[in-house]
Amino acid sequence: MSRDRKDPPKSQPPEQESPAERRERKERESENQDEALEETFPASDPVSPFIPAKRPE
Repeated sequence: MSRDRKDPPKSQPPEQESPAERRERKERESENQDEALEETFPASDPVSPFIPAKRPE
């Protein structure tokens, strides 16, 4: 069975991180989330219908 990146390894106990390491990790995660949101932003906008104008006669 494969595991996700978020799953901890089974053979090693989780490492304790210092407050500075935790702050850096959280900041990096926040930056990654902001970047992902910016990259997907146009997809969140509703589709605007295009109605062509009638040709002048």
